[in-house]
Amino acid sequence: MGTIAILGSLDTKGPDYAFIKDLIEKRGHETLVIDTSVIGEPAFAPDVERSQVAEAGGSSIEELQRQEDRGRAMEVMSAGAARVVRELYDRGRFDGIISMAGSGGTSVATAGMRELPVGVPKVMVSTVAAGDVGPYVGTRDIAMIPSVVDVAGLNQVSRQIYANAAGAICGMVETEPPEAEEKPLIAASMFGNTTPAVDRAKATMEEHGYEVLVFHATGTGGRTMEALIEDGYIDGVLDITTTEWADEVCGGVFSAGPTRLEAAAKTGTPQVVVPGCIDMANFWAIETVPERYQDRNLYKWNPNVTLLRTNVEENAEMGLMFAERLNEASGPVAVFVPLQGVSMLDSEGEPFWNPEADRAFLDTLKHNLREGIPVYEMDHNVNDPAFVDAVSSKLLEFLGRA
Repeated sequence: MGTIAILGSLDTKGPDYAFIKDLIEKRGHETLVIDTSVIGEPAFAPDVERSQVAEAGGSSIEELQRQEDRGRAMEVMSAGAARVVRELYDRGRFDGIISMAGSGGTSVATAGMRELPVGVPKVMVSTVAAGDVGPYVGTRDIAMIPSVVDVAGLNQVSRQIYANAAGAICGMVETEPPEAEEKPLIAASMFGNTTPAVDRAKATMEEHGYEVLVFHATGTGGRTMEALIEDGYIDGVLDITTTEWADEVCGGVFSAGPTRLEAAAKTGTPQVVVPGCIDMANFWAIETVPERYQDRNLYKWNPNVTLLRTNVEENAEMGLMFAERLNEASGPVAVFVPLQGVSMLDSEGEPFWNPEADRAFLDTLKHNLREGIPVYEMDHNVNDPAFVDAVSSKLLEFLGRA
């Protein structure tokens, strides 16, 4: 059996944590309790005291108590939890982690959970689990369980929720994934408009002995891909769908933030980059599209998603951004540009066909890209087999498998 870390505030929520601790230990697991409380007294003695967490966060528990500044305390304990949790895991002290809290405690606990590698069991019982959990989960596999009632003592509802959560974390720790051949990993970015391209590239890489992880370029997908590259999981990158930059530039709903394209450059991971779907920024239903875009070329992809065709200025801006990030690459990198359109909708006769806008991206990219990074211009659409095969072949060449 394994050891499960229990992370949270042991003052007002002590009975809740004692209950979870007892349930886990009855399953035969050991526990490692980490206290993140600031005021009051712990309901029982933890294995890692709050003073250690505060110190790891750059302060002392006495100073935080004197200041009586909740915001400052949350900041320090979040930083401390992140450091303590990671150090304990690296020392082999636990196999999975669980916490229960309201919004503030969830912020502290998930700061620690986000420091753990993908695959380490993580369960967060939270009052905010039924809302937008993106800021809490980030790019990690944190299982969020709605607490239904507040995390403020035991009752008929909370006992059942906690029992389910305890069963979940114990089951995760007890379960070993089935054995499978470990293959080198390729990360690929995909959208509906580039699915044929990525499916073909994936098949090619698999034929050469690679396993391909496909990330949907919806903001979270791009951030997760970047995080896994930075963590060293990925051997090569087929960045065929860089549409998240269009959302970053236009204020769309699928932005992956300004660090997109940076991880492979920093780590030296071989990468082949395509401006796939940069012709479109994404918004929700058409009535949510900002007023400044209402007279632009809009396409109703489905009842909940509206696409905005990027213009010359926006494509030029993206060309500069791509160049700035790829110029930092310490490993092999190449750019492939399909001259007959960067998506299904961006092909002759289709709603987003706009060669002038596409050319603005290409010209700006080439003007600002440092010497030594090749740009391959091909007279194909992004989904044409010949284009996809050229992209795949280049990455295989970088990886020594061509």
